[in-house]
Amino acid sequence: MYYHRHIEPVVERIAKRKPVLVLTGARQVGKSTMLKEVYKNINYITLNSPLVRESAKENPSIFFEMNKPPLIVDEIQKAAELFDYIKDIVDEEKSKGQFYLTGSQSLNLMKNVSESLAGRAGIIQLLGLSMREISHNTYREPFIPTTKHMEKMEASGAVYDYDELVRSIHKGFFPELYETQSTLHDWADFYSSYFQTYIEKDIKDVLNIRDESAFIKFVKATASLSGEMLNLKTLADTCGKDIKTVQSWLSVLESSGLIYLLEPYHNNFKKRLIKTPKLYFLDTGLACWLLGWLTPEQLVNGAMWGHIFESFVFAEILKSYYNDGIVRPPLYYYRDHDNNEIDLLVELGDTLYPVEIKTTGNPKKSMVNAFRLLENIHGKKTGTGALLCMAKERLPLMDNVWILPANLI
Repeated sequence: MYYHRHIEPVVERIAKRKPVLVLTGARQVGKSTMLKEVYKNINYITLNSPLVRESAKENPSIFFEMNKPPLIVDEIQKAAELFDYIKDIVDEEKSKGQFYLTGSQSLNLMKNVSESLAGRAGIIQLLGLSMREISHNTYREPFIPTTKHMEKMEASGAVYDYDELVRSIHKGFFPELYETQSTLHDWADFYSSYFQTYIEKDIKDVLNIRDESAFIKFVKATASLSGEMLNLKTLADTCGKDIKTVQSWLSVLESSGLIYLLEPYHNNFKKRLIKTPKLYFLDTGLACWLLGWLTPEQLVNGAMWGHIFESFVFAEILKSYYNDGIVRPPLYYYRDHDNNEIDLLVELGDTLYPVEIKTTGNPKKSMVNAFRLLENIHGKKTGTGALLCMAKERLPLMDNVWILPANLI
């Protein structure tokens, strides 16, 4: 079963303006599937095949004689030799929508794009399925905790079901897991295969890792720290590597679309704000598998349920921006040296919208005490706030702050 992706209109819009579209994202989030669905009559070729890849690298001109645009090229970063040829083709043809390039390792991909296709390519990023996409919700505006957004989500028919939400968070959001009915055995098999493929293909393409065991420990430690401030020393101690190595490995996880480093909010007028980013593992199903939470019941009864829920909420909000073509979402978190923290800030113009994320079904006003600190930020005003949680319905918590159920993200 194909789930229509909210990013589809963005793809079509960019293809009308640029000769090249570059679509990045983790393995198996549905990049090539979506492009083939939107452009059914365009030829598709993947460089995952060793024979095709070697042919493309050794004879790029012949490769493009045999595969003329418009063309979808999957895993383009595996044949960097093609980028200069693509540049020459689009410069000569001067038409839009000629190449649709996908890649699961954006570190190498974006280097080649910036060097060869600057000004010629539109760049977007795709994550796994969103809850809106899974429920066939057609509302696709980026999340902002305003009354207008909340009302539109309610009008779209978003339904709250605690058990279903927990199952989805545990399952994760790779499209393959939603194509057919699956069991927990299928779930474990999928992630075992996914992780091995990730190490064997993506990681060994980018890093010369000789100690695979240490890298696996590192990835598991990263999952265990999801929703927390980045602690390089903890990661280094866990896998037995130095901080420089850990930083290098983190950059690969980030460029692979598996993690996101959320920057703290700061400005020149607030000297007491923390400058360390917050780490989020973007697919909660993969995080659960890595950490050994093998059933939804183990997840909600485990010590990390709060962090996994926060990671889910953040990823859903991030998807809403990526799916609107916004590759640098205006999302931050707030923390000062007095340990006052706001889980998420959405900055739009001169307004900051605060969001607190809790697993509770009975939220209290004290949970949003830190929102008041935004009043001290020069040049900014505080917009509508939200306590995003497992409550069953949207209710006012206090002046300009709403209790917001997780189904209304």
